[in-house]
Amino acid sequence: MEPPRPPEPSRPPAIRVGDRDRDAAAHRLQDAFAEGRLDDEEFDQRMRAALTARVSSELDVLTADLPAAAPRAAAPIAAADGPRPGKFAIAYKSSIRRAGRWRVPGRFSCIIYKGTGRLDLRAAELTAPATTLTVTAYKSRVDVLVPPGVRVELDGFGVSKGWSAEEDLESRLPADAPVVHVRGIAYKGTIEVSTRPPGAPELPGSQSPER
Repeated sequence: MEPPRPPEPSRPPAIRVGDRDRDAAAHRLQDAFAEGRLDDEEFDQRMRAALTARVSSELDVLTADLPAAAPRAAAPIAAADGPRPGKFAIAYKSSIRRAGRWRVPGRFSCIIYKGTGRLDLRAAELTAPATTLTVTAYKSRVDVLVPPGVRVELDGFGVSKGWSAEEDLESRLPADAPVVHVRGIAYKGTIEVSTRPPGAPELPGSQSPER
């Protein structure tokens, strides 16, 4: 007669996740894809699952075989005289639009899956001398509009900077000019950054999503 087996430890119940959790998982998948740890099909399947996950166990299985996420620098604290700006936005088969007078944190993340995005900084309040926009465009188009007088730095792949009449001014900016760093990954999509003054006419195709 076999001795009774000890009862298996009960697993903690899965916890409902929010946009912040989905965003963190999507960034880990983005880094793994850029490092060559995931192929196109794996990245496609896992990214779709991450953006539609409802409980923590669904996210855990997507990153279980990936290295731990590298620590990210803390974003600057918003000024006490204004509301804390939102740090991320996610769109699943829809769109993200930020324009007009909006507060931009030192680090802002944007993930768009089969949709469109428009981040217009021309009338925005930049809360830090250097602003980092981390943009993921999966089969999507994202346009980033920057006003003259701001230095633009690009990083990643699928990120391009459109020509404008104000292009030559950037080389003559002072050393302490505000900086917008766009770190992006466009998978079968487009991330385009352009320098244009407020009120400038739209560029052809700037609102057309990638299919």
